[in-house]
Amino acid sequence: MKTATSIATLVAVIGLSAGAANAQEGYFAGKSIDVIVPFGPGGATFVSAKFLEPYFEKHLPGNPEINVIDRPGGGSILGANWFEQNANSDGTTILFTTSSTANPFVLGQKGVEYNLADYRVAYSHPFSAVAYTSPSTGVTSAADIKSSKTPLIYGGIAAAASDLPGLLSFELLGLDVKSVLGFNGRGPVRLAFEQGEVNIDYQFTPVYLTQVVPSVEEGKAVPLWTGGSADADGKLTQRDPIAPELPSVYEVYEQLNGKAPSGIEWEAFQGIASVTYAYGLTGYMKPDTPQEVLDIFAQAVADINADPEFQAESQKVTNGARLSAGPATEKAIKTALSPSDEVRAYLKDLLATKFGVKF
Repeated sequence: MKTATSIATLVAVIGLSAGAANAQEGYFAGKSIDVIVPFGPGGATFVSAKFLEPYFEKHLPGNPEINVIDRPGGGSILGANWFEQNANSDGTTILFTTSSTANPFVLGQKGVEYNLADYRVAYSHPFSAVAYTSPSTGVTSAADIKSSKTPLIYGGIAAAASDLPGLLSFELLGLDVKSVLGFNGRGPVRLAFEQGEVNIDYQFTPVYLTQVVPSVEEGKAVPLWTGGSADADGKLTQRDPIAPELPSVYEVYEQLNGKAPSGIEWEAFQGIASVTYAYGLTGYMKPDTPQEVLDIFAQAVADINADPEFQAESQKVTNGARLSAGPATEKAIKTALSPSDEVRAYLKDLLATKFGVKF
């Protein structure tokens, strides 16, 4: 009887395990997933979401329909607030956004109703940036950036938006850079660079690879550095695989100062740059989303990264950048979104006194 009971118990356990596996295999069967992009269509975030759409439809269990929905307004705050108030917690609503949403949260700006640091991270797509300068400065590499023959002039959109990590890199490296803000996009900034109105610029890698590299090859631009890539501890100490021939900001600091960066300037750059570059495009879910859903997305990300079609197409879009997901990715992002009081105070003071940002 004991043997029969044991066999019956074993069969029951196997049956339950198989049922759980089958449930996970078809978790999203017959469902649709709304990916909320808090920007207008045509921008980098919307384009990236549409690029990833067919791959998630293919690799998520049950092959759900992915709907990319734009909800622009308030520099992304309105769309993020809508997500906070209306999103489902079963994995069928995702906020896909950038540091333009993260920075207002970190800085405690008025109008922010979402607590991004409490959200779960479904997946992330790196969206790096490359700094470059004009040959007219006489600078030939990052090593002699402080020996510019002319004043360095940077063009940007807004200090508290996606320009912030670039501005913080200048502070960290001790560069005397005049920042001209108020451009309505990075495209106009690049045009201003080509016309000689500004002479140092950051462009996100898709634009750098397609629009700036030709200028580099023609001798009209000098590449300097990238924001860097995360190491095992989530710190931006590594070279960016998207442009491995260029040093990271971390390396440039070491080169200029003979020691590794530290202190409040490094902590501020590290945190803000992480959610702009290393984890630049991130899919967030509500805090009470079941862990099962996060595990499903982590597996889908692994399958997408291994998909030959994705590998080929991503080579064209981001020079082969891969998605990331799982506990390590979530921990790094949550850490970046939860700076110390000292870092937050430093950021607000810098933005208020040097760039006139009001809080």
